Amino acid sequence: MPTSVRTSAALAFPSVGRPAPVDPFLFATGVENSYPTIAGPDGRPRRVDLLDKCGHYVRWEQDFALARDLGVRALRWGAPYYRAHLGPDRYDWSWSDAPLARLRALGIAPILDLCHFGVPDWLDGFRDPAFPVLFAEYARQAARRYPWVRHWTPVNEMFVCANFSAMLGWWNERGTGDASFVRTLRNLCMAHELAVEAILGEIPDAIIVQAESIEHFHAAGAAAEAHAARWNAIRFLTLDLTTGTPLAPGMAGYLNAHGVTANDLAFFRERRAVGRRWLGTDYYPTCEHRVSSRGRVTTERRQPLGFAGVARQYWERYGLPLFHCETNVRSAHAPAWLALQWGEVERLRAAGVPVVGFTWFSLTDQIDWHVALREERNELHSVGLYDLARRERPVGAAYRALVAGHAALPMWPEDAAPAPALRTA
Repeated sequence: MPTSVRTSAALAFPSVGRPAPVDPFLFATGVENSYPTIAGPDGRPRRVDLLDKCGHYVRWEQDFALARDLGVRALRWGAPYYRAHLGPDRYDWSWSDAPLARLRALGIAPILDLCHFGVPDWLDGFRDPAFPVLFAEYARQAARRYPWVRHWTPVNEMFVCANFSAMLGWWNERGTGDASFVRTLRNLCMAHELAVEAILGEIPDAIIVQAESIEHFHAAGAAAEAHAARWNAIRFLTLDLTTGTPLAPGMAGYLNAHGVTANDLAFFRERRAVGRRWLGTDYYPTCEHRVSSRGRVTTERRQPLGFAGVARQYWERYGLPLFHCETNVRSAHAPAWLALQWGEVERLRAAGVPVVGFTWFSLTDQIDWHVALREERNELHSVGLYDLARRERPVGAAYRALVAGHAALPMWPEDAAPAPALRTA
């Protein structure tokens, strides 16, 4: 890939939507709201709704009070898309109205998540050709109903969603192989950008918080370099397509070979939400991979780049403000991981990279995410700031202290670097 060339600050800041200097750094947490379908014991689709399994449907008021007590300014939150979108031009806002009104009254900014790994049963997974247009209209209606919401995540983690739903066969349509993956990935990207247009059409000053898992594939020796390079190009596809960034070598051919048309690519080359988009960077220990000479992918545990190393790759490619949107590890190691992640944020900001916010995800413990929700074991995944009885974990106390100790931290680093120039080839 060509080395990024930096522009002057006067040109770069408007291109990345620099926040006002007086805005404080955006500390946040989030409510785990995944709801994919998986294969049940009888082989039929079975919905796995973590809003239900983690108790949020009945304890949302208590959860919001806990978030307020932490001192965070924002909460990643979303109603279940599969329950709210009943059919074409049919919507049910009855569950989301009261929680969003409560967040507004508490002064906690919702980062409103419209689609988190699942679709309604009346759609044929994310591969359904009607999904992009129908989802965009859902996003438009949500923006009309909640015009005071400023931060929006239209579709969460599109790369992970396409990989798990249509390459590995775990979720939703449970497809496998490149053709399935590309079809679903194209639909997700199209749905996202049509939703971006719809939201900004209703709320011109909205901020699109585009949450993506940031990944890196390490080659296990020279014989694995081609495999790693291919995956390192594929990991960028969702962001390249949705931000109008030129594709890595070979990727246009890969997409074309599996059904993405010239008209599709022309649509994706257009740049939308200029100055209104942040890159939400989700980073976990499993985000770095080791690729063998035979193409086998495992987790990289020997020499990971760390959040700062991987996030810098994305900053240099896209030049968007970064919002550390998700991170966690299990409770025994969580306080040390929080300190490590915050140190990485400070390191990036000291180098002028505009990291504008930080999120420990999630507010409470989760269920079955240690097996990527691909099996319904109903086992505890102890990564929350609070356990499922809403008792504070040590990482919760540590995060509360971190937030309080940086109350005066500005959103924009004092010596912010100019944005890298967008690549043209």
